[in-house]
Amino acid sequence: MAKAVIKDASYSLFHTPEMLIHLGVTQVNERLVNPDSEYLNNIESYLRDFEQVVNYLPNQVYIGNLHPRELVEKERPFVNLTNIGQRFGKLGEIMPEKELLLYVMICDVFELVMLEESFLTSAISEYAKHPLKTDQEIEKVQGKGSKIEKIKESLKNGSEPLYYEGQLIGCVKKAHDIDVNLNAHVMTENLVVKATGALTMKHLLSKNAVKAEEIGYVIECSEEACGDMNQRGGGNFAKAIAEMCGAKNAGGCDIRAFCAAPTHSLIHAATLVESGVYDNVVVVAGGATAKLGMNGKDHAKKGYKLLEDVLGGFAVLISKNDGISPVIRTDVVGTHKVGTASSPQAVTKSLVEQPLKEAGLKISEVDKFSVEMQNPDITSIAGAGDVPLANYKMIAALAVMNKEIERSDINNFALKHGMVGWAPTQGHIPSGIPYCGFAIEDMTTDTGINRAMIIGKGSLFLGRMTNVFDGISVMIERNSGVEETSSVSKEEINKLIANSLKQFANSLLSE
Repeated sequence: MAKAVIKDASYSLFHTPEMLIHLGVTQVNERLVNPDSEYLNNIESYLRDFEQVVNYLPNQVYIGNLHPRELVEKERPFVNLTNIGQRFGKLGEIMPEKELLLYVMICDVFELVMLEESFLTSAISEYAKHPLKTDQEIEKVQGKGSKIEKIKESLKNGSEPLYYEGQLIGCVKKAHDIDVNLNAHVMTENLVVKATGALTMKHLLSKNAVKAEEIGYVIECSEEACGDMNQRGGGNFAKAIAEMCGAKNAGGCDIRAFCAAPTHSLIHAATLVESGVYDNVVVVAGGATAKLGMNGKDHAKKGYKLLEDVLGGFAVLISKNDGISPVIRTDVVGTHKVGTASSPQAVTKSLVEQPLKEAGLKISEVDKFSVEMQNPDITSIAGAGDVPLANYKMIAALAVMNKEIERSDINNFALKHGMVGWAPTQGHIPSGIPYCGFAIEDMTTDTGINRAMIIGKGSLFLGRMTNVFDGISVMIERNSGVEETSSVSKEEINKLIANSLKQFANSLLSE
């Protein structure tokens, strides 16, 4: 059976300071329990402008202008470093809030989004310069602006306000009078997921590794739920995003597993391609407005800007083996099983040690581990430490127990087999998947990197259904250069059947 490969990938960020203030759960809850807090009263002074976000080193890594290895020697926190960045990168872009708000309206097919006339005109003027814009997108929203009085009237009816640079510029209407699953706040979250996912998938398609009409299936794996009162979370972000991107021949579904969902989806996509069901599958996810400013109070308390001011998106193309791209080893998968303990050591053994042992490999024979690749600026300043480094030290400790390395080599192991985190803390966004885009480069050039393990972890207890932890991992490796056939041909099958029948007939005659 032919293996599937990671053919291409794209990654985008969306600077959303106003969404941070008005949609981030930390800020929403603060307004409920402590509306006159010093944090809320001074929050605008903690916001970064678009230029600062573009120039921020981890953000430039995320969109592919820098490689993760370039962060190793940099002083921390990265936010204190001077850097000149670019809005567009090899893997995607950093989009400003004005254009994202317009794109949310473009993605709206039920006329729920209202944008004020002058703001809409200005946003269209900006987005018209975008290399991926289409005439149909512009035509859809041209002249559809609303009077500010109409927007304010809609707010009285339960709409979610939209802001830009401190000013009310629009709203998202509720999609049902009594259904809480279709209220204005949820609709805003979901439309943002759709918009950020679709824009990122457009970047993937723009690289011409596959045509939109050649995509057979799309898997969406963010952390929001799309549905109504009869089927909360029924879906389908995947087909909604596929439609926006012109993938008219694609089916699709949503996969939910908290932060681990991208790695689950990567394995699902690979098996669909391996089995011959589809030739091209896209794994895509948009960003989570709820997690904007999640650690904002801690950042502000220590005198830093609010670093969780961007939404993340990614799209990964999984295709038939082309003899070049990194191969997804579905025969090397680690699973945190129901009966597996949830201690860090037990989780790491199930996701790293056990699958490698079954494949006859040592931990030290994996060149790179892509774990929870959170930017350490965000987590360390908030008091949670360097999350990727903690993961690497646990993996190294297992290597010590297996007598692969000495205890004194733990730090060297983390440096050699690990990476400095660069992804925003958007839950699913940093979980293993950020390295896929760089793996394509690393495993098709002379880097010495031949194997990597993508590791996703999830906190299932957050759903209050179980205390069981979640995690899954999969190996990817350098392509051998041999393009495999995907299946046995019909002619070969017919020949095998004919030969079997002939042998059976001869055995009867001989009796």
